[in-house]
Amino acid sequence: MPQDIRSPCFERPRERLLRHGAQALTSAELLAVLLRTGTRGRDAVDMGRRMIEHFGGLRRLLAAESSALLAFPGMGAAKTCELLAVQELSRRAIEEPLRNGRALSQPDRVKQFCALRLAHLRVEHCIALFLDSQLQLIECAEVARGTLSHASIYPREVVKAALGHHAAALILAHNHPSGLAEPSPADITLTRQLKQALALVDVRLLDHLIVGATEVTSLAERGQV
Repeated sequence: MPQDIRSPCFERPRERLLRHGAQALTSAELLAVLLRTGTRGRDAVDMGRRMIEHFGGLRRLLAAESSALLAFPGMGAAKTCELLAVQELSRRAIEEPLRNGRALSQPDRVKQFCALRLAHLRVEHCIALFLDSQLQLIECAEVARGTLSHASIYPREVVKAALGHHAAALILAHNHPSGLAEPSPADITLTRQLKQALALVDVRLLDHLIVGATEVTSLAERGQV
């Protein structure tokens, strides 16, 4: 007996989203809602599925740069702009509470924010979250960028940036492209040196986060800050 074309299995992603909610859709279907159209011989859902596979997962896709998105078959300027807008809105949604509340009272949100910024990167990057005297976020800025295994982080440059942002405290975070969130001896040494350097200008180092592929390690929680 032929299936009713009105059955949910024949519903398009937008129709399913409105009827059942976004949580009922697969990642490829959610992407299809944004993409709207596919390429010749492939619908938007199939295109979304292939994009996730090509970029190595949803996180890497939603953090991809414009050049990488534009290079994917079927991705024009309009589709690329839509995905870039989703990337930035996601970052801002997580960042917003950090600007309006004390960072130390939101450790999980700080970790989530740093993971969103760093976990997908294939080379080592270091960022600093500059905080005011109420421990609210002033700005998040990159302070170093390196290679597959190393980024040269100079305490004097971090101190200079902290003074430039009129920060009273900061949280340092960097990723390990290996995917492991375990701090190295060099990470612990850097933390000690940076804490001493910042103390000279009355800026507190609150934490140093090591971002891996799936987890974030806090040196403060380990008593190493």
